[in-house]
Amino acid sequence: MEKLFHLWVYLETTPLLGLAATLLVFRGAMEVARLARGHALANPVLIAIVVLSCLLLATGTPYSAYFQGAQYVHFLLGPATVALALPMYANLARIRRSAHAIVPAIIAGSVVAAASAMLLARLLGAPREIVLSLAPKSVTTPIAMGVAEQIGGNPSLAAIFVLITGLTAGVLIGPVMKLVRVKDWRAQGLAAGTAGHGLATARMLLLSETAGAFGGLAIGLNGIITAILVPLLAGVLAGP
Repeated sequence: MEKLFHLWVYLETTPLLGLAATLLVFRGAMEVARLARGHALANPVLIAIVVLSCLLLATGTPYSAYFQGAQYVHFLLGPATVALALPMYANLARIRRSAHAIVPAIIAGSVVAAASAMLLARLLGAPREIVLSLAPKSVTTPIAMGVAEQIGGNPSLAAIFVLITGLTAGVLIGPVMKLVRVKDWRAQGLAAGTAGHGLATARMLLLSETAGAFGGLAIGLNGIITAILVPLLAGVLAGP
């Protein structure tokens, strides 16, 4: 135990801390998910966030020290999102056949995601800044932060809401689809990408390449539609 402590103290002074901790904890979370046979609550991302947060708090490690190494993993978020184009290309024929239904479905999903969040926040008495920061919660972080800043929200809060939304969608997407008896992978992928962006889509990609392809498409289209519609909705639903 003493050796592990000395190792942690050494790593804390180098960028290796964040990188090593992230990779090791996520690998352990993947093992937990495997042992749980892919149960929705055993989401590797959720487990990794909880474990890393507890680890940083228990050791008194500043987030800035952790992120010096974790930034290398964070950088891969962009290439990982772009890599979703591969299953999209493999399912191009199915996407073309479903084009007539895809756009209306994503528009409806974008409107409902933003409008329901703002209305619920207003009903609960949330300040205007929080209401506006919640509006773009279902798109990827860079888009959400840009939209939030444009409409008067807080970009940092928007990023947190995006993370919470993605984790929640990743955990619930499977059980909800079973509850409403939606078995079509195309529909499941579109729902995951529209409601829970990359985190929910990554979950679906583990189950079906088709679901991952439609989820990746939904991420891109939902980002565009949200950037256009949310400023309009905010003027009507955000309140004074």
